[in-house]
Amino acid sequence: MVPGVLTHSSVFSSVEHIIRRMTKVTPEVDNEMQMQAVLSVSADASFTSNKFPKYKLGPDNQILDEATMDSKGPPLKEIVAQETDQLSEQHERLSVRDLASKFDKNLSAAAKLSDEAKLREVASLEGHVLLKKLRDALEYLRGRLAGRNKEDVEKAISMVEALAVKLTQNEGELIQEKFEVKKLANFLKQASEDAKKLVNQERSFACAEIESAKAVVRRIGEALVEQERVSLTSGKQEMEEMVEEIQQARRIRLMHQPCKVMDMEHELRALRLQIQEKSAFSVKLQQELLLKKLTEENKLSLYSLGDSGNLGSILRLQPSSEEAMELSKCSIQWFRLSSQCSRRELISGANKSVYAPEPYDVGRILQVDIISNGQKSTVTTTSPIQPAVGLESYVESLSRKSNSEFSVVISQMNGRNYSSHSAHLLRVGKMRMKLSKGWITKARDAYSSTSMQLCGFRGGGNLAGKSLFWQSRKGQSFVLVFESERERNAAIVLARRHALDCNVVLAGPDDQASLYLL
Repeated sequence: MVPGVLTHSSVFSSVEHIIRRMTKVTPEVDNEMQMQAVLSVSADASFTSNKFPKYKLGPDNQILDEATMDSKGPPLKEIVAQETDQLSEQHERLSVRDLASKFDKNLSAAAKLSDEAKLREVASLEGHVLLKKLRDALEYLRGRLAGRNKEDVEKAISMVEALAVKLTQNEGELIQEKFEVKKLANFLKQASEDAKKLVNQERSFACAEIESAKAVVRRIGEALVEQERVSLTSGKQEMEEMVEEIQQARRIRLMHQPCKVMDMEHELRALRLQIQEKSAFSVKLQQELLLKKLTEENKLSLYSLGDSGNLGSILRLQPSSEEAMELSKCSIQWFRLSSQCSRRELISGANKSVYAPEPYDVGRILQVDIISNGQKSTVTTTSPIQPAVGLESYVESLSRKSNSEFSVVISQMNGRNYSSHSAHLLRVGKMRMKLSKGWITKARDAYSSTSMQLCGFRGGGNLAGKSLFWQSRKGQSFVLVFESERERNAAIVLARRHALDCNVVLAGPDDQASLYLL
């Protein structure tokens, strides 16, 4: 064989190789070609059909027809279209979640179809390249052959050109299919998003319905509880009505015996009167026994009280025996006994041998303890403190005024002796107390002040019966001396009445009992 010269065998071997590559790249190009059957070019090649054949190599490099392979199934495009139609028909009876799942599956199938279209586009491009190479080879062969072989080559060239045209048509269909696949993918993507929106919307609707159902159940429960409560209330009311009916029946029954009922009422009234009389007599007897006991104790005591114990007087403690120690060397503390003499109340600050009773002590028995050399002696008043004559009417006349004024002298201020003994004016009003001198105000506070205190002076001295202690506020206190005992006691009673009208109990330091008013 001369180098550079093509023989029939070498040319058809090249054609066979090109055809095999084309059949590998485009296995699905099986459309019929509308042309006449081509006669065999040589003994090694034959065209038995009107389409481009598929070949395979046999023994001794013999070219054999490749058996037609059965299709594996319908194309993926048809499957997607069929699924889409089924979804369109069944979306009304499918749930929203199933519909979204179907759209997601078809979206993935459309993406797969798009990828396959891209691969087929690449294969089509390679097919054009191979067809061009085949046509160039056949053109070269036609120029070197003559006669019948040349006609066979020209027919082969015609077949290649027809195949190129068909491939171009397939490319157009592929582009159209790609466009439709892209359109279908966009449609499925939009449908998937719409389905997801529907899922979220249905979920929100379901949550709202669940909350509504919970609210209905809650209202039903509340209604049941209310019904149970009403039934219990009605049952209790019925029981009360039955009790009232029974009592009414008893009263009606007693009305049939009026004489007996009246006799029983008279007997009960008489028994109540007898019990009250005996109770009063018992209390009086107990007080007399206590006074006798206290009188006996006073006789045995080394000290005695030299006054009768009326409001406005001064109680002075005096030695009654030569064995008694001087009072200046003794420890003294005054007490007031309760109305039934069952307990003692300490009078804070009353630790001198002299004590002036105040309105709070009226009706009480006073008692004083004297401690000397470790021994305690107790002296008690022989009778309760009696009210001052005419004090009640005097207080009533003052209470009719909006402000009552008293002339006083400041004896002490904040626990220290006050140097000036000039006269001041104390105003006792219905809402407040005020101490002033001319236009100068020393103190002014309302009864509502929680730190205000007022009581008789408990520090002893000859002027104790005319003096009172007044703490207007915390850190400011006065000892005021009045012109008479009556004015001092009237000022105390009047201020306590006005304070009580303001819901305030105005008493002395550490006084716990309720205020006593004349």
